[in-house]
Parts: sequence; C-alpha cells; structure tokens
Amino acid sequence: MPNHLIRRLAILGAISIFGIVMIQGITLTRSYDLEDNEFDQAVRIALYQVAEKLAITNKSQLPTEGLVQRKSSNYYAVNINDIIDANILEDYLYVELGKRGVNTNFEYAVYDCQSQDMVYGNYCHMGDLEEAKNDPGSLPKFDNLIYYFVVGFPSRQSYLLASIWQVVLYSVLTLLALFFFVYAIWVILQQKKLSELQKDFINNMTHEFKTPISSIKIAANVLNKDPAIQKNERLKKYGQIIIDQNERLNQQVEKVLNLAKLEQDSFKLNFQAFDAIDVIRTIVSSEELKMKENGAGNISLSEAEGHFMIKADKLHFSNVLYNIIDNAIKYCYTVPDVIVKTYQKGKDFTIEIKDNGIGINTEHFENLFKKFYRVPTGDLHDVKGFGLGLYYVKNICQAHGWNIQVTSVPGSGSVFTIKIPYES
Repeated sequence: MPNHLIRRLAILGAISIFGIVMIQGITLTRSYDLEDNEFDQAVRIALYQVAEKLAITNKSQLPTEGLVQRKSSNYYAVNINDIIDANILEDYLYVELGKRGVNTNFEYAVYDCQSQDMVYGNYCHMGDLEEAKNDPGSLPKFDNLIYYFVVGFPSRQSYLLASIWQVVLYSVLTLLALFFFVYAIWVILQQKKLSELQKDFINNMTHEFKTPISSIKIAANVLNKDPAIQKNERLKKYGQIIIDQNERLNQQVEKVLNLAKLEQDSFKLNFQAFDAIDVIRTIVSSEELKMKENGAGNISLSEAEGHFMIKADKLHFSNVLYNIIDNAIKYCYTVPDVIVKTYQKGKDFTIEIKDNGIGINTEHFENLFKKFYRVPTGDLHDVKGFGLGLYYVKNICQAHGWNIQVTSVPGSGSVFTIKIPYES
C-alpha cells in the first residue's frame, strides 16, 4: 500500500476516533445530567412532602420561600422554622424518598439552636449495600437558617452512574474498540516501516548483484572462446553451464528489480506502436530454439490474418508472454506442447497460450497472481522460482488495461487468455 494512502487512512482514522469520542462524551454527559435533574426533582418533592408532614405534626406554618435548598451536589437543607423530632423525621424520609424511587443511601442531621451545632442523625440504607457511617458533624451548617435539617447523599454519583449503566457500558466498549483500532494502526505502521526496510535491503542487494553478474558473464564468454577450452569438451560444457546459470540469475534479478519499481510507483511504461503478431512470432521462434537445444518439446503458433498494431510497452509485452510460456514448459512432467493462438473477438485482440502441463486446481485461482505464491506440487519440488512471474504478468496487464484470465483442468493443462482492447 502506498505511503500517501496509509497517511490518508491514518488521518481519517484519527478524525473518526476524535469524532466518536466527542459524541460518546456528549451522550454520556447529557445522560448523566438528565439523571441528575430527575434525581434532584425527586429529592426536592420528597423533602417538600416531609416538611409538610412535619408541619402538620407540629401544627406550624412552613416558610413561603426557600423551603428546600440544594446547598451542594450532595446536600439539601430543609428550612421548616420549627422544632424537629429526629425519630419522626427519619421515618418520613424513608417513606417519601422511597415513594419517589430514590433508592440510594442517605444521611441526615438536625440543627440544634441551643448548642448551635449540627446534631448527626443517622446513616440510612435504601438499598445500596454499604456500611453504615457514624460521623457526627460531617454534614454542613448554614448560617442563614434557624430551624432546619440537612439530608446528604454520599453515594449520589455512583447511584446516578448505575442508573445509566448501559450508556457507561457502551462508552467503555467504544473506548476499548478505539484503543484496539489505534493499536492496530500503530502495528500496521510499524509493519509498513519494517517492510520498507526489508524492501530497501532486497533492492540494494539486488542492485549489488548486477556488477558481479556482468563480470561473470564477460569472464565466462572470454573463457569459453579460448581455443584450449574449445578443444576440451568437459571444460567447454562447464563454461556453458556458467553462462547459462549466470543468464538465469540475471533474469531473476531483473524480475525483482522490475517488481520493486512496480511497488514503489516508480514504474513507467514506454508506450510505442508495434505489430503484436511480429513480436509473438519472434517469441515463439526463440522458445522453439530453446526447446530444440534441450532436445524435447514443441511450440506452435496459430496466428490471425493481418497486422495488429497495438500501443504498449514492447519489452514488458514480450516479458509477459515469455513468463507464461516459461511456466507452461516448467510445469509439465511430459514432453511440453505449447500452442499460442491469436485472434480478434469483438473489440479485443486476444492471445491464448495453451499447454499440456500439470494443470491448476480451481481452489488456487484466487491466489495464482499473488506475490510469492506458487501452486503446490505435492512432494515434488523440482520447479525452481520465486513465485513472482505471474504476479509480474498480472501487474503489467493491469498497468496496460488488459484483461487476463486462466482456465485449467488438473492433469490436462492450462489456458492463459490475454484480451487487449483493439480497434482496427
């Protein structure tokens, strides 16, 4: 994947993460505020009812203003302007808070005018399994009130969060998912970095191979032309082996370099107009000579009539056909018989390369053109290569806008079809 595409994906991912976190945070805050407002209203109504009951019991009048005052997030003061019986107060608080669904523990204290201190009442359980507190004087005192009691809710925050547990759960799961997403992106970037280092190493090493390969070729050709070598059949044979294997190594190096250019987006096609039939004839003739030198095999050409001028990179067009024909010869455990056929069908100039090789199971079609993939051949490993040939073929066809297809029957050979858009 190109670096610029990874950077764009990382930026889009970061924006998405920020947006999701913001939305989830806003949702959680609004849900908490909504529960807090509902809790506040329920407590105020309950305390108002408690104050009315105390007023009826004491046969007194309640203040017209400021009866129930919220002094902080957890504390409420109820100003009743009369003496308060703590025992009665506790019973009323249990009943009225329970009616309003306020099922969290609370504590209360009553202001003593004589001592001018808050007299701690009790820590009351409403359902939360918490240990009772015994902390007199922990509730605040208010100078602007005379006869009042204070009710506090120590576990108010946890109670409200428990009320919106689903939203909290979704938020936690979302944050976990985002964490793993960020971690995955980080791993991908690290792997990309390592992959680029590996590619750079392979490319540099491959470039370094070019000089000794050229030197070996020159030296082998000079040695092979020496009269003493020419007279010695054994030395002549070894010299030819050096030349052949050096050429094979050079082809593999060129293949790796071409693939490196493809992956680095530095690969440029040299488009030129040429007669495809003439090039195909040359390729078939060259392969025919190789087969004769090896002493076995046959390749034939069934060509369409006329000339088919196409605009493409001539070198890579030739390499595509060489790669397919080379595979047809390598993956054949009998005498190779390759048929190259050309024809025009509709608006396509079509090239078919048919062989009598081992064939390919359909289960391998999906991975056939992938990098480094080689079709399994069981316990036999006599076919050498890197698994780059068809990957190169596929990329060249895509770069030109050609369509390549393969059909095969295991044990009966394969047919590779290349369709090149063409209008006469």
